[in-house]
Formats: sequence, C-alpha cells, structure tokens
Amino acid sequence: MIHAPGGPAVLFDLDGTLVDSEPLYFEAGRRLLAAHGVPGFTWEEHARFIGIGTRETLETLRREHGLAAPVEELLAEKNRHYLDLAADGTEVFPEMRKLVERLHAAEVPLAVASGSSRAAIDTVLAAGGLDGLFPVRVSAEEVRAGKPEPDVFLEAARRLGVPPERCVVLEDAPPGAEAARRAGMRCVAVPYVHGTVSDPAFASAGLCFPGGQREFDAQRVLDWIAEQLPSAGRGACAEPEDGRTGDG
Repeated sequence: MIHAPGGPAVLFDLDGTLVDSEPLYFEAGRRLLAAHGVPGFTWEEHARFIGIGTRETLETLRREHGLAAPVEELLAEKNRHYLDLAADGTEVFPEMRKLVERLHAAEVPLAVASGSSRAAIDTVLAAGGLDGLFPVRVSAEEVRAGKPEPDVFLEAARRLGVPPERCVVLEDAPPGAEAARRAGMRCVAVPYVHGTVSDPAFASAGLCFPGGQREFDAQRVLDWIAEQLPSAGRGACAEPEDGRTGDG
C-alpha cells in the first residue's frame, strides 16, 4: 500500500490496542488505592475502566471509595506508579508492530490518540521501540473530554491535516469505538476484554477481530484500508464459535 495525497491516516489507541499496558495500569491503580486505605483492588474492578481516561477513572474511584485526596493528587500519584512500571518495558503486540511498521514505510500518516497522560504515552512508545514512528500524539489531557467523546481523535486528525472521513481508528474498547463513530471515522475493533465483544459500540466497526489480539492480522487490516471498505455494520463483531477473545 503506497500512500498518496487524499489517502487515509491511521490513528491508534495505545493501551490494550497497540501495547499490552493494561496489567501495568491495574498494578498502578492497585498500589494507589492501597496507599489510600483501599486494599484488595481486583482485575475485574479495573476492567470496568478499560478504554476510559485516567481522570474519569479516578473521579469514579474517588467517589466510590470516599477518598479524601483531590483528583489532581491521585492523578499525579498513579502516573508516578505507572511510569515506574512502564519504563521497564511494555509489550507491543507483534501484529500491531508489524502493521505500524508497514504503514510507516508506506508513508501513511500515523498518530496515537489515548486517554493516558502525555508522559505515559511518550514513556510507553519509547520503551516499546516505537518512539520514532508516531510524531503525532494526543493525550486526553490536551482536549476538552476523553473517550467516548471524539475529541482526541479529532485533534489527532487536525494535527495530521487529514479530514476525519479519511481516518481509520484502531481500538480495543467500546468507549474508543464510540469515540471513532462520533468523530465520523472508520474503526477497526480489536476487543481486549472478552465480555465487550457484543457491546453495541462495536457495531459501527467496519472491521472487527472478535478474537482480539489472538486473531488480529496486520495484512488483513492493510488490505481493508487499501480498499477503503465501508462499515461492515452490526455483524462485523460476531463472536467466534469457540467463544474466546484476546490475550488480555
């Protein structure tokens, strides 16, 4: 696929889509809550917030657990925990790396648009060896509202100089897929959490890998982008026969 003027741009969600950072976010959240007198934070509790920005997550946890610390303090503390963990290395999903490298070689405009902090985005991309492939990065910190609002994707498109209708978004979570729909962008869905496969937000995805990263295929995405397929509609995210989904 050779990029040409008027061709597509591709916007990647970061956590759970490009890299398997959710276990690190879970551990950072567990440490944060334990330090504030809330032990026993579980993966199931964490999974409620996958695809939702860190600020929105902490606002909810602060309210639910009656935490006294201001949200800004909690944000800074969780970010410190996360950066310590992420700096040691974050796994990039192999087929995602292949896709990014192929798109970059074809000079397709690329961006990361994430609910994570800008510091977290930069740290993870550097640790994963992707630092030089994403000159455009947009954090939810930089826009009015995080996903499912479309702000991060629209800002990424603006910085790339590509209209929304020519953008393709790769997402692992329903809030991100909904944000792509609201932005007027095509979406490739790669569900990270098994239980979200049938979420209505994925119904608008033009291409879906219901088995998650386990069945994600970079070449299939490249072919689909090259053909500029329209949305495949509600049937795109039908659950695989064996009922399994991604590695996460």
